[in-house]
Amino acid sequence: MKIVICPDGEQATLLTARVMEDAIRQQPDIALGLATGRTMEKVYAALVQAHHDRGLDFSYCQTFNLDEYVGISASSAQSYRTYMNTHLFSRVNIALSATHLPDGMATDLAARCLDYEKSLLACGGVGLQLLGLGENGHIGFNEPFSAFTSRTRVVTLDPATREQNRGMFDDNLDHVPYHAVTMGVGTILDARRIVVLATGAAKASVLADMIEGPLTASISATALQMHANCLVITDEAAAATLSRRSFINHLMQHDAELQGLLS
Repeated sequence: MKIVICPDGEQATLLTARVMEDAIRQQPDIALGLATGRTMEKVYAALVQAHHDRGLDFSYCQTFNLDEYVGISASSAQSYRTYMNTHLFSRVNIALSATHLPDGMATDLAARCLDYEKSLLACGGVGLQLLGLGENGHIGFNEPFSAFTSRTRVVTLDPATREQNRGMFDDNLDHVPYHAVTMGVGTILDARRIVVLATGAAKASVLADMIEGPLTASISATALQMHANCLVITDEAAAATLSRRSFINHLMQHDAELQGLLS
């Protein structure tokens, strides 16, 4: 795991978008694993700008989103399909047929989860997986006690997660689904490269757990400590409680990969 601490959230977001842009330019047919959430909206806005201003080409890419709510149709304003179409897919030159999200409306959810795993394998696997970090330490919707070997499946959402997401549902908690389909922790770890974006003071405690804490299924993000190519991009507010800050600063000054990112 390598860590970059940016002065603020805006710079962390722009760096994340640049890492993704570089990956697409280096491998135009890359399969991207994508995340949702307010923080990611700015990442996607920066990628859209790169498409318009610098000709970033998405036409050969495939995308696979981490998750989708159960019981929410793709056409719903609250679906992650609508989110992705709004913030990225409709604004760049990618075919919708090359964009994949779990199907939360399937009659046989277990079978569709298996199909999602097969689609990932068929494209050669995710080349770059973008992740956010939930305040309870989840990645995707892998809530506490998710096995590190878990695959795409239906999960029950933590009450804290439902509370955090009520804003997408007209601030009405009763409208927030209790279940979602998510890539598993094991599915996420299969990605060849992972980039985690976590900003803001609300993420400080769980970010420290993710980076410095023990491996535990209670915090699924700690599994990322086992990934050989994981980059964490954060800001000063989220990094406030890291106890190994002096060594992280040392690495940012002397690690060749990190120097390249920061130059």
